[in-house]
Amino acid sequence: MNWRQHKVTLPKYHRGFHLITKHVIQAVPEIQKLSAGLLHVFLLHTSASLTLNENADPDVPQDLETSLNTIVPETLPYRHTLEGPDDMPAHVKTSLLGASLLIPVHQGVLCLGTWQGIYLCEHRDDATRRSLMLTLQGEPLH
Repeated sequence: MNWRQHKVTLPKYHRGFHLITKHVIQAVPEIQKLSAGLLHVFLLHTSASLTLNENADPDVPQDLETSLNTIVPETLPYRHTLEGPDDMPAHVKTSLLGASLLIPVHQGVLCLGTWQGIYLCEHRDDATRRSLMLTLQGEPLH
């Protein structure tokens, strides 16, 4: 298989952790034709991030948001404040969590654990729609 790339624009989300696994899988139907490969998911923004985490209990995203807000409070004396009090903390949170994921592909499916899901971590109160660049590479099924 050759490399494949898809740019995906996600719906606008409020601040918090949002499961986007279905958006990612729907955007790369070529996964179904691979025996082995890698999907690189890259977020094209600096005030949101990506993470893999538990996708079954709805308390998990809320607890992740609470924990991250405790670690990176908006009340620190930030110098970068032109875009609002949530902007610089959003950049710090993105630096902590990261803007990309690399997920293996096996026999036509993403290799996610039983309870794993892909989350968009929206760190701004009034965010814009976020875009992903998905890059897929792998060996075709025989």
